[in-house]
Amino acid sequence: MPPPTAEERWRQLILAAAYLVNVVGIATTLYSTPFYWKQPYHTSKLTGAEWVQELIVGHHDRIWTELGVRVHVFLALVQELHVTCHLEDGRDVSLNEQVAIFLYMRVTGLSI
Repeated sequence: MPPPTAEERWRQLILAAAYLVNVVGIATTLYSTPFYWKQPYHTSKLTGAEWVQELIVGHHDRIWTELGVRVHVFLALVQELHVTCHLEDGRDVSLNEQVAIFLYMRVTGLSI
């Protein structure tokens, strides 16, 4: 097989550049899609206390998804903090909400 001519090499170079531009364009599109199509996540009309109550009495898997514990573990933790550490409801935030906020931050990796 004879070596490629200068024209064939030039054509291969143009095809490789076009392929590279195409790959970069696709990667950029895939990367930027979540930033372009924004959809609100926290749209509940519930207050914090109502949300925690919904987690407690709602579907048993939902509290696991949101807080990383089962409902009986959550309630036992709240009771233990109340009895052992003498923690009480705050003026604006109940102990259930405080524990839920802590667990939610732990599960999602949020920082203060």
